[in-house]
Amino acid sequence: MIKNYIKIAWRNLVRNKAYATISVIGLALGIACGVLIFTLITYHLSFDTFHKDKDRIYRFYTEFHDQGVDRVGAIPQPMARGYRNDFAFSEKTARYISFNKTLITITKGSEVKKFGEDDGVAFVEPEYFDILNFPSLKGDKKTMLVNPNEALVTEKMAQKYFGNDNPIGKTFKLDNNITVTITGVLQDLPNNTDQKQQIFISYASMEAYAGKGRENNWGGVYSGCQGFTRLKPGVTKAQVETAMLQLVKKNYTGRDLQVWRFKLQPIAEMHFDRELGGYADKSYLWALFFIGVFLIITASVNFINLATAQALNRSKEVGIRKVLGSQPFQLFWQFIAETAIISIIAVGVAIGLSEIALTPLNNLFHARMTFNWAELSAFIVVITIVVVFLSGSYPGLVLARFQPIKALKSKLSQKDVGGFSLRRVLVVTQFTISQVLIIGTIIVVSQLHYSQTADLGFNKNAVVLVPLPQNDKMKMSTMRNRLSEIKGVENVSYCYNPPASRSNSNTGIQYDNRAEDEHWSINTKQADENYISTFGIKLIAGRNFFKGDSVKEFLVNETFVNKLHVKPQDVIGKQMAINGRDYKGTIVGVMKDFYNYSFHSEISPLCVMPNYQSLSTVAVKIDMRNAKATLADIDKIWNQTFPEELYSYQFLDDTIARFYQMDNILLILVEAFAGIAIIIGCLGLYGLVSFMAVRKTKEIGVRKVLGANISSILWLFGKEFSILLLIAFVIASPLAWWAMHNYLKDFQYRISIGPQIFVMSILSTFIIAWITVGYRAAMAALANPVKSLRSE
Repeated sequence: MIKNYIKIAWRNLVRNKAYATISVIGLALGIACGVLIFTLITYHLSFDTFHKDKDRIYRFYTEFHDQGVDRVGAIPQPMARGYRNDFAFSEKTARYISFNKTLITITKGSEVKKFGEDDGVAFVEPEYFDILNFPSLKGDKKTMLVNPNEALVTEKMAQKYFGNDNPIGKTFKLDNNITVTITGVLQDLPNNTDQKQQIFISYASMEAYAGKGRENNWGGVYSGCQGFTRLKPGVTKAQVETAMLQLVKKNYTGRDLQVWRFKLQPIAEMHFDRELGGYADKSYLWALFFIGVFLIITASVNFINLATAQALNRSKEVGIRKVLGSQPFQLFWQFIAETAIISIIAVGVAIGLSEIALTPLNNLFHARMTFNWAELSAFIVVITIVVVFLSGSYPGLVLARFQPIKALKSKLSQKDVGGFSLRRVLVVTQFTISQVLIIGTIIVVSQLHYSQTADLGFNKNAVVLVPLPQNDKMKMSTMRNRLSEIKGVENVSYCYNPPASRSNSNTGIQYDNRAEDEHWSINTKQADENYISTFGIKLIAGRNFFKGDSVKEFLVNETFVNKLHVKPQDVIGKQMAINGRDYKGTIVGVMKDFYNYSFHSEISPLCVMPNYQSLSTVAVKIDMRNAKATLADIDKIWNQTFPEELYSYQFLDDTIARFYQMDNILLILVEAFAGIAIIIGCLGLYGLVSFMAVRKTKEIGVRKVLGANISSILWLFGKEFSILLLIAFVIASPLAWWAMHNYLKDFQYRISIGPQIFVMSILSTFIIAWITVGYRAAMAALANPVKSLRSE
């Protein structure tokens, strides 16, 4: 029986090649998207879930309770030590302090090799590797990183630095500052971890590398300073967070007692909390999940549309089968068999498409995703069964209920196969999904365009950022003079980071010698006196600070002034102290607000201050008309100034564009999926119009003989689908507005969703649909009426 079902089904598909091809392509595209989205979601959900006792592993983070609650995925450097000393809730606690963009120098005889590491290094306490499951390959785990100037590297880094030589006992120099000895090698870090550093140095070396003063500074939070802990069994997160209030009482005074809070974040949630530095957002994964479901529904709808349209062509076959004794359930399973064959072929094509698309997807996410065939096989089997019954059930029931007498006399009408009413609903469903995706694409494009072209309050164009490896005043002064002499260089400034940066340092502030610090933090930026002219920052009150080597004067921004509820002129001449009152000086100027991070975050109160010891970047404003020669001269001068270092540079506008990396990824995905939804919808439209053209061949011939022109015949086809597209638009508009309104909530500074966005969507949909319908309809309209009338 089953063999006969399959044999007859195959014959029918071979006989109707166009119908089978369109059905296979539509289903394959939908299933391929489902496979890729399933792979993407399971990959991201697996991040840092492989650690033993993962349910008891947490990262500390800081909350600032002011007018609202601000969260930072980092802690003051002494915080984890204080927790470990004061409480017994945890089995292990470890500090982890990372520094990006470091230089590794390896000397072997007279040969010197330099490696610039963007992910940098991490100074960690030995307990870190007891908490997290990063197995070692070489070295004694009991003594790893116990002593100063020791390092662990991953197998990948050992191969990079030393080839096949044994790395144990080898040394390297970090940023031409400290020399460390490799005492252990770790297995390469898994793909699904957010711990990116692959060079780990003993925490006991921190002070020698970064200087004194950090170890007891409770007033500042450096973004690379983190702490991890594994709680004892039975200890709850709420217990620990309540107890950590004692740390606040012990180490803070005045308003800080209400401002500072320390919290725990489960390690498996780190990947999804963008506010705390996570990579993704679970809402994006949910969006992708629903897009995948919608695309599979769209493909199934496409199949149902085409199958029911084909039903009339099979009326005589069904009539004969019924006369010869076939039962309705046999006809139903016959059609299910056809659907199964199409679905299996589509799954094969979908797997091939997925394999091809996986590499671009990995490049897009900078990931190393692979297909987990154990999980994926189960998913494919389930999705195939769902598609078969979702797509095949209704057409099978339609065929099974044909009345044999009508079928044999070819008197079945559209009403007998569900008429246009069902297909209208299905076409509306398809294009509702397509228009939601089109509107989403337009809004994401508009927001990113706004983010990247809006006035940031400073000049981001034509500014080259070059890392500064040493704070040597003589070298810095000489290099500034030489750079200023280059043709095409307009300005030069030394700074810690540019006005907008991912690396931000926030600290407490004492204003006007008040007894208590303010109950909000300030973002600090160290720079020289050329900072505001190089970046085009405007002063609205006071003056720029004078050239100096130490902190004596400050510039603050408008938000700082607004937080104090005073006028800009009122803060000029007032005293200010920050960073646990280590830096004290006079406010001499107020800057117009500029965006110090992305549009996802609000502008912070901030200050710019001279402090040459923290200057680590030289910013060079250049004339882009002679950029190539200018960059070559900068390279030459830099290498002559720091011959032992590794030269690199980047443009400021490129670094700002990285703020929106995830948004750009989302845009590309939405564009791709919108395109696929449109392709599937157009395949369905083309199939339906082709079927209509065949069914209306005689009608078209009669109309042409009676004088109908081409446009009226085209409208015969187009009016039906135009109404359906309008209905789809009416349904899609509020859905898209709701979805994108929630997306835009993630931006503190955002576009408004205006009517022009919806007009663009409906126009683009009409153009695409009319091109699809118009081509096939025009062929029917231009056909010779004599041949048309002879066709029946």
